[in-house]
Amino acid sequence: MRRLLSLHALLVYAFLYLPLLVIVALSFNESRRGVRFTGFTLDWYRALFQDPRVLEYFGNTLVVALVSTLVSTVLGTLLALGMVRYRFLGKELLRYLLYIPVVVPDVVMGISLLLLFAFSRELLGFPRLSLLTVILGHITFQLALVTLVVRSRLLLLDPALEEAARDLGARGFQTFLHVTLPLAWPGVAAGALLALTLSLDDFVVTFFTAGPGATTLPLYIYSSVKLGVSPKVHALSTLIVGLSAFFLALGYALSRRRV
Repeated sequence: MRRLLSLHALLVYAFLYLPLLVIVALSFNESRRGVRFTGFTLDWYRALFQDPRVLEYFGNTLVVALVSTLVSTVLGTLLALGMVRYRFLGKELLRYLLYIPVVVPDVVMGISLLLLFAFSRELLGFPRLSLLTVILGHITFQLALVTLVVRSRLLLLDPALEEAARDLGARGFQTFLHVTLPLAWPGVAAGALLALTLSLDDFVVTFFTAGPGATTLPLYIYSSVKLGVSPKVHALSTLIVGLSAFFLALGYALSRRRV
C-alpha cells in the first residue's frame, strides 16, 4: 500500500512539474523552434534583457506587486490583529468572508472588478483602467491572504506577554511595536511574500483590470504566445517561475518558525 501511494504521489508531482521543467530546458535551447534540443545557449536571456518592451513590462509588474503587497500587508496585519484581540459585531461573519477571495474563481473576481470600476467610472468619472486599477484588483485577493496568514500566527501568541508589557507601563502602540509585531513578524513576512508571489504571476485579474500602458509580464507572455512560442518567452517564463518559487520557499520557511 505504501509503495502504491508513493507511486501515486510521484506521478502527481511529475504531472505538475514536468511541463515547467520542459519550459526551463527549452529556454537554454539553441534552436529557435521546435522541442528538439540542438545545443546550449544563453542568447535568449541576453535578447530578453535587451528588449525595451520587456524592461518596461517588468517595471510595471514590480510596481504593481510591491505597492499592492505593501498596502495589503499593512491592512491585513491590522485586520488580523483586530480579529484576534477584540470582539465586535459580525466578527464571525467577517472571518468566513475572508475565504471568499481565496476560493472564488479568478475569472469571477476579474469580471466583478471590471464591472465595479465601470460603475464607479460612470458615477464618479474615476478610475480609468490603468496600473492603479490593477493594483486595486491585486489588493482584493492579497488582503484576504495576508489576513489569514497573520491571524493564524497571532493565535499562537501568548496574550500574557502583551498584558505584561501593559502592566509595565507600555501604551497600546508601544505594546504592538515592541512586543506583538516582533513575535508576529514571521507570519507577517510570510503573508507578504505569498501575496507578492501571487501578484507577480497573476494573469486573470490583471487582464480584466489593466488599461493602456498597464501591460505586465504575464499579459506580455499571453500576447506573445498568440504569435507563436519563441525562446524568449521560455526564458521569461523560467525567470518568473524561479522568482515565484524563491518567494514561496522563503514565505514557507518564515511561516514554519516557532513562536
